[in-house]
Amino acid sequence: MINAKLLDPKSIVVVGGSDDVTKAGGKVLKNLLSGGFPGDIYVVNPKAPVVQGLKAFADVSLLPRTDLAVIAVQARYCPGIVRTLATEKGTGGVIILSAGFGEENEEGAALEKELVEIISSTGGTLIGPNCIGFLNNNYHGVFTEPIPRLSPKGIDFISGSGATAVFILETAITGGLPFSSVWSVGNSAQTGVEDVLEHLDLTFDALTSSRIILLYIENIADPQRFLRHSSSLIRKGCRVAAIKAGSSEAGSRAASSHTGAMASPDTAVDGLLRKAGIVRCYSRTDLATVAALFTYKPLKGKRIAVVTHAGGPAVMLTDALSEGGMEIPRLSGPSAERLLEKLFPGSSVSNPVDFLATGTAEQLGHILDACEKDFEEIDAMAVIFGSPGLFPVDDVYNLLHEKIRSCKKPIYPILPSVINVKREIADFISRGNAIFTDEVLFGRALCRVNATPAPAVPEKREDVTAGASDMNDISSRTDIRVIRDVIDGAADGYLTPDKVGLLLRATGIKTVPESVVTSAGAAVRTSATMGYPVVMKVVGPVHKSDIGGVSLNIGNEERVRTEYARMMALPEVTAILIQKMITGHELFCGATREGRFGHLVMAGMGGIFIEVFKDVATALAPVSDMEARAMIRSLKAYKIIKGVRGADGVSEEAFVRVITALSDLLAAAPEIAEMDINPLLGTPDGIVAVDARIRVGSLQPSVGSQNQAAGNSEVGSLQSSVGSQNQAAGNRGASVKK
Repeated sequence: MINAKLLDPKSIVVVGGSDDVTKAGGKVLKNLLSGGFPGDIYVVNPKAPVVQGLKAFADVSLLPRTDLAVIAVQARYCPGIVRTLATEKGTGGVIILSAGFGEENEEGAALEKELVEIISSTGGTLIGPNCIGFLNNNYHGVFTEPIPRLSPKGIDFISGSGATAVFILETAITGGLPFSSVWSVGNSAQTGVEDVLEHLDLTFDALTSSRIILLYIENIADPQRFLRHSSSLIRKGCRVAAIKAGSSEAGSRAASSHTGAMASPDTAVDGLLRKAGIVRCYSRTDLATVAALFTYKPLKGKRIAVVTHAGGPAVMLTDALSEGGMEIPRLSGPSAERLLEKLFPGSSVSNPVDFLATGTAEQLGHILDACEKDFEEIDAMAVIFGSPGLFPVDDVYNLLHEKIRSCKKPIYPILPSVINVKREIADFISRGNAIFTDEVLFGRALCRVNATPAPAVPEKREDVTAGASDMNDISSRTDIRVIRDVIDGAADGYLTPDKVGLLLRATGIKTVPESVVTSAGAAVRTSATMGYPVVMKVVGPVHKSDIGGVSLNIGNEERVRTEYARMMALPEVTAILIQKMITGHELFCGATREGRFGHLVMAGMGGIFIEVFKDVATALAPVSDMEARAMIRSLKAYKIIKGVRGADGVSEEAFVRVITALSDLLAAAPEIAEMDINPLLGTPDGIVAVDARIRVGSLQPSVGSQNQAAGNSEVGSLQSSVGSQNQAAGNRGASVKK
């Protein structure tokens, strides 16, 4: 639990403080002293009686009672120091800057564990170890620079990397961004990103809390808790952006399904952030640009007026916005003509609105007023205004400052002349404005922010996790009794076709008529009963097509007998599956279990679109109707689903139902490790599953009880999540039925 002694201490001791400000202990002491901390500051240094003007204590045992300790000594000394502080001096907040713990070796990990046990036993809060520290509006408990401009309504920044935090701060500060707190969680021995998000969520105050949160994450130890609290904060009015580093995977994974082959840790991270409503960023500059956007009024729409006195940057911005799905409406009519009359000859108001290099602050005011009041087709204004350095531009920046505050529509200042008008920009920033210096970075960031969906976690469901779904929310089309009968009776490995069909039909997914046969005579009789043409597929091998185990459009008895004989001679074949031949657009839907993230659901067009183009959309289960619809509409091949050039499309609502039905199946049967439905055949009237495979993997529910002790264990988190799903499915199955 993050406590008051960390957040608002009345006294602070720096253990390892010195006069040498090139060392962590000396620099953090200097920052505390120069930061105006109003309480008592102590320093422990056995080698000097006075440090930076303060009386130094030779040992922590000699200290008076102290709320917070910032420790910068060798790792091996930390447990003893912390034990004395926590048990004898009432120290409830501990920041350990020192390295040499779990990030280095097993001996360091043991020291780290001991620290956590000591601090947790007294109800204390630990930040670190191996971090740059913590700062907020009350004190500067970091050993780095720069110290950002602090404001209670500034940014809450949480970082898993100390050095990266410093670099992000530098980028953000140059853009005029203020901060409320900086959390460098280091090794996250006791307090990690999820803990800070939980604290910010549970203590959120609509009047006083910051509304902007930035994250730099290298590990998501508890995706479910991360999702719950980040989405809750966003629903409360916060805006969150994150960099998640370290998600790439060296080498390829061995997977037997399309879904398993295409899924990756990074795909799961994408799904988690999207489900939470977090804007994902990929660089420090990207994160700072998105954060600057968060300081402006939310954009309601996607129609932008590009206002400029320089043609080139306006063209580049227009391209970036258009490529990202924004609109640059053409401005015309009487309002445009009236505006043009107020500008110098040669100006253009068609959009981009170019008022020339000689344009004045007064003319810019006319343009912004017209976009605000006269042009209903405009949702926001992006103003590019630099300078060749010939004259001051204070009047333009003063006008921008005023209009940003008085206009209801957002106005974004893109000020590229960071050298020529350095003084004017500094003054503009000092009055509380964030700026953008690169029009293309701004445009791409604006597109991404605007495309990030709202949280897809139900507001009143505090127990919702990335890998679990309340059984009471499962569709009435789902027959949980049938699902559990199949799963409970299955061994690890691939289910037989008849069991797969039972599972699909139990969730409301239509299947093509089919039958498994083990003799040529049965194949002939079954085909005749179904009616020609039919499809024949081998049973046994996972990749049927690779060995010639699929034969289409079989129209007579002779061909049935020939294909039966050929297929049964193929390796590993145990039987033949016969299906009624139907037509339609090939679609795909599948899922894979992604460790602690839960199940990742994928959907897209089938056939070449998945084999070659990999045109798929993803979401973490449980998947709502809204998420499923967004998945479908994000596909490059969406026009085919809608119907193109007179050709029939596919029922979008039927595709939505298939995706959500698959999500329901995963909730009822978390033991499913991988599954593909490929192809589904879609028409305007509906969708039918033609081929599917499902692999079941053992769960060990008992491991779930060890999850808390396991800490960051991926297996522990997964088993806890899926174990609770399994229990819910069993307990509630009787009351939830078709």
